[in-house]
Amino acid sequence: MEPKLVLFVFLLISAAATCEYIRPPPRKTLHFPWNSKLSSHPQQVHISLAGDKHMRVSWVSNDKSTLPMVEYGTSPGRYSNKSQGESTSYSYLFYSSGKIHHTIIGPLEDNTVYYYRCGGGGPEYKLKTPPAQFPVMFAVAGDLGQTGWTKSTLDHIDLCKYDVHLLPGDLSYADYIQHRWDTFGELVEPLASARPWMVTQGNHEKESIMFFKDGFQSYNSRWKMPYEESGSSSNLYYSFEVAGAHIIMLGSYTDYDEHSDQYNWLKADVAKVDRKKTPWLIVLFHVPWYNSNEAHQDEGDRMLAAMEPLLHAASVDIVLAGHVHAYERTERVNKGKLDPCGAVHITIGDGGNREGLASKYKNPQPAWSVFREASFGHGELKLANSTHAYWSWHRNDDDESVRSDQVWITSLENSGCIAEKKHELMKILSGP
Repeated sequence: MEPKLVLFVFLLISAAATCEYIRPPPRKTLHFPWNSKLSSHPQQVHISLAGDKHMRVSWVSNDKSTLPMVEYGTSPGRYSNKSQGESTSYSYLFYSSGKIHHTIIGPLEDNTVYYYRCGGGGPEYKLKTPPAQFPVMFAVAGDLGQTGWTKSTLDHIDLCKYDVHLLPGDLSYADYIQHRWDTFGELVEPLASARPWMVTQGNHEKESIMFFKDGFQSYNSRWKMPYEESGSSSNLYYSFEVAGAHIIMLGSYTDYDEHSDQYNWLKADVAKVDRKKTPWLIVLFHVPWYNSNEAHQDEGDRMLAAMEPLLHAASVDIVLAGHVHAYERTERVNKGKLDPCGAVHITIGDGGNREGLASKYKNPQPAWSVFREASFGHGELKLANSTHAYWSWHRNDDDESVRSDQVWITSLENSGCIAEKKHELMKILSGP
């Protein structure tokens, strides 16, 4: 090979190795064909955890006479159990929802496949319950929406052998146009009917109209979570446990100050956590507290000031948030500084929303920020055992899931932090 040609090839390789990742262009909002399902058949089927060894099956039917009944069993077409639930509906301006059903089934065996049918007819669905012990895998993606990138994210998650999906807010991006809740339900049904989806609300779920409509009516009607099972008075914040993890879902858009119902519930909830039983303590909410992107700067500051002392005293391991349409992972941090007893904060609001990516970051990069990139993707959190978890973020690049960030995280349960902060936690819990 000629020397000049060798030099040219070398320069090309060097340039390719040092250049930044070039983000692909946005994808259009998906368009859905007219629903051809029979009015009596279930639509928008999704499942969620509902207390120990129980699942909530939720779906919509256009036939008002459909009963909130779920038949289920461990063999296809053979339903040895049956549960009856509740139904609701709502109106929003000129829109009237179908009949929305929520039915709790169980007790169920751990790590077991069940076959089920909703409303006494229609197609058969299949779900798998989470394991009772480690390892357990969580898929994580926020700010989903209904675009081509959403579809790509869902396709990649579908390849992940996960047990539970965690979604830190902004589901459908319906934004007052209620039929978009219906199309979102149909879009996610293949995944959400097979594995539990545990969600919390974002700003796009609020949909309030001053003096006319309270917020979160559509969200609360369609995506009922186990708030009652966890002692909460609101569907906007709750907790649940799965395979050695206690997971707390908080609301960024409901009162959170020290005198609020949410804060008082949070104190009671962390007081009940047994780190021998659930060595991992994980928290989700929508607006990130640690964010070096130029988008949504300072929006989480008030919630941070109110709740970070409590979460730090409780030795929270990982905090997952959305809202910023990009990805960022921190070191363990507290009060804006590196802290070996602080939480790892991960912003993952890059599921595929129609508003596009937040591509501008503040410089210099803060000391607590380890990795940041404005790309669409999803996360996978594998709790391998009581002490170690493996986190990876997978960029959606040219329709291939590229693992772009990965790290092993050690639980605080055996770190000495819990004993060190015991007095601090008791002081907060005993306060007004």
